[in-house]
Amino acid sequence: MISQAPMAEPKVPVLTDVVTEERAPRPVVDAAALEALARELERAVLSRLAPEVERVIQEKLARTLSQALGQALEGVRTELTVSVTRMVREAVAASVAQALQLPDTE
Repeated sequence: MISQAPMAEPKVPVLTDVVTEERAPRPVVDAAALEALARELERAVLSRLAPEVERVIQEKLARTLSQALGQALEGVRTELTVSVTRMVREAVAASVAQALQLPDTE
C-alpha cells in the first residue's frame, strides 16, 4: 500500500500571509561623495557615447557639406556655361565682323 507522507509546511509565504521585512538602515552618503559619484558616472557615460556622437556629427557634417558643395558646383557650372557661351558668341561675332571688313584681294 502506498502511504502518503504528511505535507510539510510551505516555507514560501502565500498571499494571505503578512510578511515583515527588517531592513538595515541605509548608509549615509555625504554630498561630496555623491557629487564625485555623479561626475564619475557622467564621465563614464560620455566616454562610451563619444564615438557614436562623433560618428553622427561626421555623417551630418558630410551630408551638409555634400549638399552645399553640390549646390555651389551647380552654380559654378551654370556661370561657366553662360560665360563660355558669351565668349564664343563674341569671338564668332568679332570674326564675322572682321571677315566682312576685309577688302577683296582678288
